[in-house]
Amino acid sequence: MRYLGIALALAALLFTAGCASKFRTYDGPEVTRVTVHKDARRMFLWHHDRPLAGYEIDLGFAPEGHKRFEGDGRTPEGRYVIDRRNPNSNFHLSIGISYPNENDRAFARKSGKDPGGDIFIHGKGKWRRASNSPDWTAGCIAVTNREIEDIYAMVRNGTVIDIYP
Repeated sequence: MRYLGIALALAALLFTAGCASKFRTYDGPEVTRVTVHKDARRMFLWHHDRPLAGYEIDLGFAPEGHKRFEGDGRTPEGRYVIDRRNPNSNFHLSIGISYPNENDRAFARKSGKDPGGDIFIHGKGKWRRASNSPDWTAGCIAVTNREIEDIYAMVRNGTVIDIYP
């Protein structure tokens, strides 16, 4: 019986040794702001006025202009807040952006449309683009799975995100 316990413990150790967790820890400077530059396809994490990290990004399938309606394929522009997390995302991990705000809802209402929602910074999951275009999301901001693991650990809910054209 003793050998069975040892064998099970060794098997468990061997099984988990090759399986890295997607949940990372971060003990560096606080991320106080996120900036997204749609035209340059770049996102930066900031500690006050000092950049901590930069990433190449993919955007919505129709990235020019501010998101106005559900299904328009645009990535929002303006100031928002990171407001939620999804550890079980179809895109590996994701952190939510507070789109739509009241102005976004009012514009859509005035136009008789739905502003949409569920805008995230996320990984690529198992999705593969059919083309070489960097524009494939429904309006989200995508990075690699490895990068979203770091971002998920570094960026807290309540962090301001500024999205520029």
